[in-house]
Amino acid sequence: MDGQAFLAATLVAHAGFAIVVAIHAFATDRDAGRWPFVTLAFGLAGIAAYFFYDESR
Repeated sequence: MDGQAFLAATLVAHAGFAIVVAIHAFATDRDAGRWPFVTLAFGLAGIAAYFFYDESR
């Protein structure tokens, strides 16, 4: 896979992940906050942070 195809696939995947985070937040009546944007930038790390970050700490 060449570099340009890799970047395109990464962009599509991160956008998809961000959409999933936003849909999950809407479906569970949870505030998505900044997590869709974090997920768009960092991919799977953003998803993990969305699910495991506890604001009460």
